[in-house]
Amino acid sequence: MKVVVLAGGTSTERDVSLTSGSMIYKALKKNGHQVILLDVYLGYEGDTEQIFEREVDWTEKVGTISENKPDLEAIKAMRPDGDKNFFGPNVLELCKSADAVFMALHGANGEDGKIQACFELMGIPYTGTDAVSSAMAMDKGITKDIFYAHNIPTPAGIRLKCGEQEERKVPYPCIVKACCGGSSVGVTIAHNDEEYKAAKEEGFRYDNEVIVEQYITGREFSVGVMDGKALPVIEIAPKQGFYDYKNKYQAGSAVETCPAEIPEDKTLEMQQIAERVYQALRLKNYARMDFMMSTEGEIFCLEANTLPGMTPTSLLPQEAAAIGINFEELCEKILQYAV
Repeated sequence: MKVVVLAGGTSTERDVSLTSGSMIYKALKKNGHQVILLDVYLGYEGDTEQIFEREVDWTEKVGTISENKPDLEAIKAMRPDGDKNFFGPNVLELCKSADAVFMALHGANGEDGKIQACFELMGIPYTGTDAVSSAMAMDKGITKDIFYAHNIPTPAGIRLKCGEQEERKVPYPCIVKACCGGSSVGVTIAHNDEEYKAAKEEGFRYDNEVIVEQYITGREFSVGVMDGKALPVIEIAPKQGFYDYKNKYQAGSAVETCPAEIPEDKTLEMQQIAERVYQALRLKNYARMDFMMSTEGEIFCLEANTLPGMTPTSLLPQEAAAIGINFEELCEKILQYAV
């Protein structure tokens, strides 16, 4: 098949996306597909004639994930027309000429349903869930409302818009998150009023709405779901601090154990909740749910990721490997679901 792997963009997860895209591109090439790797925002300004048939290493255009968040202003400066057309040169044309688009995008303008909606209108097949489900899962406030409606256990919390007066406060310690952020960007733990004020300021840097929720002391887990069926549970134990941007993407920053070493009943409970989340948010293809288990053994679902990372340290590939699905097979399964 002719496949466009779409990555990059202008979200805070840009670097993660480019690395995911690079790995997916290599896997699909190994599987025998005709593949190109595109930055959705910067596009491609060269000759597009028979572009899928050319022997070009598209990963040479891709960098690696640094400890610091990407300089988005520098990226946007490369496209003076970016405020009028998000898609870079030739992106839509090449996506239309492909048999499918493999979505390696993460975060805003990629995982939030906007591009999915555009592709649906244009009849372009793509991987991952649809536009409506993507939008619901991307917004942590909407996700939380749906969790409450479906009796899915989740930490107690409130939504707060920038400048809005708080009607009630979440007791300390609490977590403050940008409502539509990802990769733990704009996420802070607050233990007192001073830290809480700083945490809200940090969250509002990335979104005009934040989620404030109870801090769960315990162990962190994740569960992938493919075509409605849960994968093995993986435990994430950062060597220091919490599972922030650095600990997620710098090799050796966290100890990841799959299958997680927890009682069988807790494994089944977490997998069943993950499948319920998949159904409640009307997800398709594949997704990954994040969990905390308190020191008392109570399980809380934090959120759903509709385009989980596919980097060397990402969780979903590790979960698939635990049941004998290597990375190339995983990418192929995701692609086949789309077409």
